[in-house]
Amino acid sequence: MTQIAHLHEALDGQRLWDDVQALAAIGALEPKGIRRLALDAQDNQARLWLAEQGRALGCQVYYDALGNLFLRREGQEASLAPLLIGSHMDSQPEAGAHDGALGVLAGLAVLRTLQEQGIEHSRPLEIVAWTNEEGARFAPGASGSSWFAGQRDYDEIVDALDGDGLRFGDALKECLTLLKDEGLEYRPAPFVPHAFLELHIEQGPVLEQLGKPVGVVSGIQGVNWYRIQVEGVANHAGTTPRQARRDAFDGAHELVTALKAATRDQDDDLRFTIGKFSVWPDAVNTIAQRATFTIDLRHPDAQLLEALDRHFHALAEEQWSGCDVTLEVTSRVAPVAFHEPLLAVLRESAGSVCAEAPELVSGAFHDAIHLAHVCPTAMLFTPCRAGISHHPDEHIERQDADIAVRALAHVAETLLMTRNNAHDPDH
Repeated sequence: MTQIAHLHEALDGQRLWDDVQALAAIGALEPKGIRRLALDAQDNQARLWLAEQGRALGCQVYYDALGNLFLRREGQEASLAPLLIGSHMDSQPEAGAHDGALGVLAGLAVLRTLQEQGIEHSRPLEIVAWTNEEGARFAPGASGSSWFAGQRDYDEIVDALDGDGLRFGDALKECLTLLKDEGLEYRPAPFVPHAFLELHIEQGPVLEQLGKPVGVVSGIQGVNWYRIQVEGVANHAGTTPRQARRDAFDGAHELVTALKAATRDQDDDLRFTIGKFSVWPDAVNTIAQRATFTIDLRHPDAQLLEALDRHFHALAEEQWSGCDVTLEVTSRVAPVAFHEPLLAVLRESAGSVCAEAPELVSGAFHDAIHLAHVCPTAMLFTPCRAGISHHPDEHIERQDADIAVRALAHVAETLLMTRNNAHDPDH
């Protein structure tokens, strides 16, 4: 067996960067940025591009019932659970080229190095591109990984509708037909990996401020999504006095003020965001009858999230400016702490390529938050300029990416050689 002690040193950084540019061309916007919404033509084209790369490297290429795509390089012991590396390739409507995509391409770089160097390893390696992580077209996100990890039901996922009323299941059917027509192999059932690794841009400013190219992610904070509807009475804007109004916008404004007051914390660890807000009938001279808005609430402490959830529901039971309120929880993902023995491997590997690699908790949710429920899971971060993401200005430095991917390869050096199937990388 050829040893893989120097896998991270053999990795071709130029080829990695070429792949970054090639994938960024799929769904490219002018003058910059990308748009690859889940299961649209560009997202499906990205799948075909990735499948082509896998086939060129002699890999088996599979897809499953949610359109998750897997590139498999066999190990010497095919019965061992595979090491799984990856992320997602779908994007926000106007996005940068690295969110998610870098994690898939990092796995591809590890796989390519193994193949081109003729390196053998004990357990199989699979690279995965998960379906609909962003949730920009079909909410909530992380559809492919949450289903794979048994965290969400298939029927619930496929019944989601996009903004045009198109059903997720119908778009998925088109994708699966395309993959089948390309001759890819269907593998419907999820499996339990030996471990899951995800490299991702930080989407925050910490690593850049510290001047570090890579950081170890110890866990992901929890996320609650809400949809709130405030119901008032529409009336003429010029003839209805203040005391006679049941203005849904006023009610929403008062409620938002109360919600924001409840979520102020001295340590600034809590994240409260209203990302969508609309009124109806949306006419300049008509009092709003209905106001609808969303809340994205995040924190690493599950108990605090639960307490705030109870408080949100209590506020929704009150009237605001004479208006009634309906609160719906559209998604709830509990915080996770990553697998400590695996984190020890990541700390050692990151330290081999970056002196004093920092440790962070992820403020954004990732596919890894679901995989952590079924196998040892951990993440690495690399910095993005000014912490900007979900925007065409998203930018990473090539040198940082190169170092972070080498850290990932170093982890793979350890995990691919282990024969233990007890899902403990420390054994």
